[in-house]
Amino acid sequence: MACRVVVIFAVLFLTACGGGTKEKKSEAGKTVPVSDFPILLDGRSLKGWEVTNFGPQGPVYVSGSNIILGMGDGCTGITWKGEFPLSNYEVSLEAKRVEGNDFFCGMTFPVGKDPCTLIIGGWGGTTVGLSSIDGMDASENETTTLIRFEKGRWYKIRLTVTDSEIQAFIDSARVVAFKYPGRRISIRPEVELSRPFGIASWRTTAGLRNIKVSTF
Repeated sequence: MACRVVVIFAVLFLTACGGGTKEKKSEAGKTVPVSDFPILLDGRSLKGWEVTNFGPQGPVYVSGSNIILGMGDGCTGITWKGEFPLSNYEVSLEAKRVEGNDFFCGMTFPVGKDPCTLIIGGWGGTTVGLSSIDGMDASENETTTLIRFEKGRWYKIRLTVTDSEIQAFIDSARVVAFKYPGRRISIRPEVELSRPFGIASWRTTAGLRNIKVSTF
């Protein structure tokens, strides 16, 4: 089965893409083609992204190999302007809280035709979960987890969306395993402009790097 990989890297310089295909081993041991896509963030600009016009947002810029979401009076974020899968995909990235005490990664993503947001470090700095499920946000539904995050530390975040389940991992720990058929998936109005895929922080300076999206 063809597998398309989109790589969104923050790098120090623009790397040329060969445009061919590579091969990798699937779980069944079969070799499947992996299509190469251009690097979508060249490390000098936010090409391919749009700074989300939340209104009271802070500055957004590239520093070294990192995207910096500056502290604003509300959400600060970026929205991807290219194509994005609706299901059967994985997103991985690294994020850190630089300053502030609220979520440093609010990742809005599609679940079929419906949007959802994975919150990392919200509601005073420790809440992890999905917003929203049946109208209940990440602080009050069954995906809620409380984690203490260190400022300045990079955390590896991984999200997978299939036709039946949303899973999320922080470092090696699974923090969300939610089967959604028959449930109502939505987002809070604050991040409506992040659709279909975007990443935001709330009154917090955040760093992002190594953003990758792959389909399966």
